[in-house]
Amino acid sequence: MNEDRAGERSQTHGALAVASRLRLLDALRASERPLDVRELAAACGLHITTVRFHLDVLTDAGLVISQAGRSGTRGRPRRLYLPAGHGAGGSSGYELLSEILAAHWAGDGDERARRAERAGWDWAGPPESRPAATAATLAEAAVHVNAVFAELGFDPDLVRDGDSLEIRLHSCPFRAVAAAHSDVVCSVHLGLLRRTLADIDAPPAAVSLKPFVEPHLCLAQIAPATAPIPARRILPPPGVEAQP
Repeated sequence: MNEDRAGERSQTHGALAVASRLRLLDALRASERPLDVRELAAACGLHITTVRFHLDVLTDAGLVISQAGRSGTRGRPRRLYLPAGHGAGGSSGYELLSEILAAHWAGDGDERARRAERAGWDWAGPPESRPAATAATLAEAAVHVNAVFAELGFDPDLVRDGDSLEIRLHSCPFRAVAAAHSDVVCSVHLGLLRRTLADIDAPPAAVSLKPFVEPHLCLAQIAPATAPIPARRILPPPGVEAQP
């Protein structure tokens, strides 16, 4: 792995290793507008000095962006903070390209979703890139899926509810595009989820992805399959008929 990339990942993981920083990040993601230090201190029950320190760490890790706000009075303008990728400076070139492609994805709603799911399946990579490991249980499979979404920047956490598993995706890297074209973007992510399970030879499962159950939260759900499905079988990509 590239040393610079490894260093960036280490810095990001370190920034998220403190509960107070996670609370600050969650508060920023839940807000519909940028917040200043005093507002964050009040929302998270932290001292202003502590908030400033944690914000510096989050900013250095690329998880938070700061910008000058209008003070309304003379003197130094206050600093406002917002989570990276949520409305700072307009859309990036990639976001704009993604929005254009999603908007012009041909077909009706169902067809758009099917084609997008196939794209997500293909996104996971060619057969030679599949992991050698297998998952003996759905719990093991969910841990692997959680890691894949973490690498992609979704800030996930895994929750178990009986036999069902839920991966909470707190930070979609494609949120701006998904908000306008969820049938395409969220279906791509569903295809990626299905392919990830198939590649690790996971037990039969019923999977779903529920977008925007909260403004900054999507849910990926994995549960035991209710209908009999041959175990240990790599399923064909979405929209492709199985060979006899």
